[in-house]
Amino acid sequence: MRTAALALLPLLAACAGAAGEGPATPPAVAEGPCRNEGLGRFIGQIASAELGTELLKASGARTLRWGAPGMAMTMDFRPDRLTVSYDGKMTITSARCG
Repeated sequence: MRTAALALLPLLAACAGAAGEGPATPPAVAEGPCRNEGLGRFIGQIASAELGTELLKASGARTLRWGAPGMAMTMDFRPDRLTVSYDGKMTITSARCG
């Protein structure tokens, strides 16, 4: 069993750093269900921890998940989470609740 778990470590590491290190995830600034309204204004901006804080405030989300190019993400829906995807140049391509 331990050997099987060790064999998976390289796969997990590849998922975690598929496109290099992304922006830091800021601490929660709100608690409640996430709102998509008004998030379009962030598309095209450069991803950063500071912008992440603004995204959390604007959406009301409790948690922020950054999505790097090619990164695998779970499909579970969480009403308190904001998912922000960015491209290879760290430009935000989408921001949506869930």
